[in-house]
Amino acid sequence: MAYMTTSPLISSASGTSRASSRNTARTGARGPEAQPMGPMDWWLAAVVLTLLCIGLLMVLSTSGVIGERLAGDKYLFFKRQLIFAGAGGVSLIAAAWLPRRVIDGLAYPALFLAFLLLLACITPFGLRVNGASRWIPVGSFSLQPMEFARIALVLYLAYFMSTKQELVKTFIKGVIPPFAVTGVICCLLLLQPDFGGAMVMVTLLFFMCLVGGTRFLYLFLTLGLTLGSAAMLVMVSPYRMRRLLAFLDPFKDALDTGYQLVQSLYALGSGGLFGLGMGNSMQKMLYLPEAHNDFIMAVVGEELGFIGITLIMLLFAMFFARCYRIIMGQSVLRDRLTAFGITLVIALGAVLNLAVVLGMAPPKGVAMPFLSYGGSSLIASMICVGLLLNYSRTSRE
Repeated sequence: MAYMTTSPLISSASGTSRASSRNTARTGARGPEAQPMGPMDWWLAAVVLTLLCIGLLMVLSTSGVIGERLAGDKYLFFKRQLIFAGAGGVSLIAAAWLPRRVIDGLAYPALFLAFLLLLACITPFGLRVNGASRWIPVGSFSLQPMEFARIALVLYLAYFMSTKQELVKTFIKGVIPPFAVTGVICCLLLLQPDFGGAMVMVTLLFFMCLVGGTRFLYLFLTLGLTLGSAAMLVMVSPYRMRRLLAFLDPFKDALDTGYQLVQSLYALGSGGLFGLGMGNSMQKMLYLPEAHNDFIMAVVGEELGFIGITLIMLLFAMFFARCYRIIMGQSVLRDRLTAFGITLVIALGAVLNLAVVLGMAPPKGVAMPFLSYGGSSLIASMICVGLLLNYSRTSRE
């Protein structure tokens, strides 16, 4: 069959409601009466709180050396992460209690704001670090718009896929608009440059279109074009080519392009089954770059061992199991697609980060949700959780 007639998310959404709400489920529009709100999924909140506490402990453990070297304060990054966690908590509460119509109305404003912030990164207002302009300075902190652009893209795609179901299988009106919007975001990211961030956006688009009902033929044609374009971007950039070759054989250039991955593998290998003990990592002693950030899971493996990493993976498994219940419990298609997209944002972050740390994917600069140091990543992740808790109040599972 050349295309999917109805995705599981769409068919289930229209099948779980009564006759009076079936049209609402298919179109994604709100009915004349507000949906009854039930209790939030407190199990989901408990899992996130546990992951956040583990993340704070690991930031405290991994950032002391670099904090003392940079500012003479070994608690610098831990104190900053506490501030980010507080801001994230406020954002979570706000997102969890926002009226559903307000969330629906954010699709275009959030997308427009994301465009402006990504554009600001490549202007003199942007902050350039290690040859990349991915941040906007805000006082003593910095904002990374890409983290919030993912949420904005999900809100837009959920709106488009749910309200234009009669057009979504056509090419001109159903494929070009979401692909064009995502393409603009990717172009702004590539100008920073942020190749990994652009690939994350493309992945979000692919899966949202897949469950939204886009024809398989269009999806796989565009997937082929995207992969071809990505391969071309890698081949014309010596830097990206070196990183790809270093990923394939990091020990061949262990002191340069493969250094970060080699140090990550050393950390994981030395941890063994039970780890060296909390605070006893050797790789965080300035051997492993970004030990408190993108490669925090390597230090988790070194200090807490295979048992520690397995515990964190079990917590994420519980998190995604609760998310699945929330997604499948929505009777309105737009809510279901939004909950799916928000879950996908967290899932992509967790999977890509762990893949990089384990040497299964080239380094991409993707933070581990709830664990890695960084305000933008943590606040964006907490907004995602707040939205999921909001949708859990209308879950029928």
